[in-house]
Amino acid sequence: MHSHVTRNLIILVLAIIAATAVMPAQSAEAADNSRLEGLEWRTVGPYRGGRVTAVTGVPGQPNLYYMGATGGGVWKTENAGRTWENLSDGFFKVGTIGAVAVAESDHNVIYVGTGESPIRGVTTSHGDGMWKSVDGGKSWQHIGLERSGQISRIEIHPDNPDIAYVAVQGQIWGPNVERGIFRTVDGGSSWQHVLKVNADTGASDLSMDPTNPRILYAGMWHHGRKPWFIKSGGEGGGIYKSTDGGDNWKKLSGGLPGLIGKVGIDVSASNPDRVYAIIEAEPEKGGLWRSDDAGESWKLINGHRVLHS
Repeated sequence: MHSHVTRNLIILVLAIIAATAVMPAQSAEAADNSRLEGLEWRTVGPYRGGRVTAVTGVPGQPNLYYMGATGGGVWKTENAGRTWENLSDGFFKVGTIGAVAVAESDHNVIYVGTGESPIRGVTTSHGDGMWKSVDGGKSWQHIGLERSGQISRIEIHPDNPDIAYVAVQGQIWGPNVERGIFRTVDGGSSWQHVLKVNADTGASDLSMDPTNPRILYAGMWHHGRKPWFIKSGGEGGGIYKSTDGGDNWKKLSGGLPGLIGKVGIDVSASNPDRVYAIIEAEPEKGGLWRSDDAGESWKLINGHRVLHS
């Protein structure tokens, strides 16, 4: 089993639902769908980098975005994509980026995890750990986790930019100990391996409760890559939850499939008891799952094959 569907799809689905939910009934009835036919997708750049799996905005600055390409490093736009500036050239030793996060309490602080997380064929590149900037990307410092391989997500404490959590997916071609959730409380000077399952199971996603930074959800993925196939699903995979800032974790069940592959996870900003998960699993069990009680119980709300294939 393998899946390249991540949190971006969840966000897109929720945005569409929210937009239609607040639309007055009379407006919906009067909508002329023919107007939508003239809309077209357009690329906003930059000109190099290949696939992009890491993008983040900055609260209060709607035109400012950072993105990480799978082969082109870290980029910044201050005009909503009209022009881009590369920030990592001359600093980073690798060009593959798996995660980018900006501290909510200090926008000068940026954490970057290297190593693209949606592992593909032999074109997938491995990273060299974590990088950090404290001046908005003007300069960078390597802050460890060199053997992490691929990094899928970073969550930063909303009030303290020195506290951050990193979802480490792990090496591609073989088992390694450095898989799971790592935490720093000193801005990356040191790291604690707060969630580790086994040498084959890494973290495919991570989400922090926006109303309580002590509550974290991690998607754990038993995976590996061979020249002829991607191994996905196995012992240890699933959704884990911490309510004490990562000190302790509990594997969630509550109706979830027994054998789980790759997982994308996100907590609703408007209702933290509602948690969404895109789960790769056996037929009729994979797809978009939802919990309305903070992970205690789950139900499959969309089993379409594109959500879990």
